[in-house]
Amino acid sequence: MDRQPGVSVRVKLTLSYAGFLMLAGALLMGAVWVFLLRYVPNRAMLYNPDDRPSGGVFPIRSALLHVFAPRAAAVLAFLLVFGLVGGWILAGRMLAPLTHITDATRMATNGSLSHRIRLPGRGDEFRELADAFDIMLERLEAHVAEQQRFAANASHELRTPLAITQALLDVARNDPHRDIDELVERLRVVNARAIDLTEALLMLSRADKRAFTREPVDLSLLAEEAAETLLPLAEKRGVAIDTSGDIATASGSPALLLQMTTNLVHNAIVHNLPERGSVWVRTGVRSGSTVLTVENSGEKLSPELVSPLTEPFQRGTERIHNDYAGVGLGLAIVQRIVHVHDGSLTLTPRAGGGLRIAVQLPAAAAHSAK
Repeated sequence: MDRQPGVSVRVKLTLSYAGFLMLAGALLMGAVWVFLLRYVPNRAMLYNPDDRPSGGVFPIRSALLHVFAPRAAAVLAFLLVFGLVGGWILAGRMLAPLTHITDATRMATNGSLSHRIRLPGRGDEFRELADAFDIMLERLEAHVAEQQRFAANASHELRTPLAITQALLDVARNDPHRDIDELVERLRVVNARAIDLTEALLMLSRADKRAFTREPVDLSLLAEEAAETLLPLAEKRGVAIDTSGDIATASGSPALLLQMTTNLVHNAIVHNLPERGSVWVRTGVRSGSTVLTVENSGEKLSPELVSPLTEPFQRGTERIHNDYAGVGLGLAIVQRIVHVHDGSLTLTPRAGGGLRIAVQLPAAAAHSAK
């Protein structure tokens, strides 16, 4: 933002200090003069050594003013110089932390987000500002790094189906006797995966924005809807879905919360036992928050495998024992949706195998009361 050059804050503070000091000195001199005028008579008789009036009158106030005025002017001149010099030094010391903050801001503007101010000394307004700026830089650096990783992973993931499609087309062009039906089927599968990935990326981008209207949403109804929608997939894979729980009303976007619930149930179905698998979906209210819990059977998982599953494109290869690899964004989308709804997401390995995912969101009444 272009601005016209102006007077620096240090100069303004210096002039303010000097002006205040001059004003205080002038008021003090005025008070002294008023005191003298009140208690010193205007004229007085001259006395001889014999302590008798000599008959003459001496003008005391006139003489006093003649003596007082130049000395008062000298004092005010001294206060002016002292105020300017002292104000310049004091303003420099006071504004020194602001210089560090400005330098850090310029470095951040030029792309250096790793620099920190770390202003020493005890807490005051400038140090609170510096600490808040350091926290902002830390979060911004982490966000930028996450976005860069996400962009790199997304580019890699999108390039893979395109490369496969190109390879299939090249093979088909070089082999005119190749089975067309097989080629079409493989191209359909690759294209469907690319569409799923693109839709997941769009959903993830939408989940990052808080541009939605909050309204009461019953998670128990969303759980039933998600289970009913995914029932054919569960039956195909031999997975039983058990949905139960109390009414759990959260505040948020119905579409995003339905996507969150569907992703959780879908994830529990596809990452399950090869046969006779189970999925348990529970809803309830606990400590003023709505809770949605999705558990599934499966092989035993280590905490090291579970912790990164909410990161984009983390599929958890030890969990994949079927023909569904996914795009690695299901739980990442859930994590973003939970975040924009001011909730928390907890992933815990089940003792008997499988995974337990708990979503805790602010209840509708508690949210509206804020």
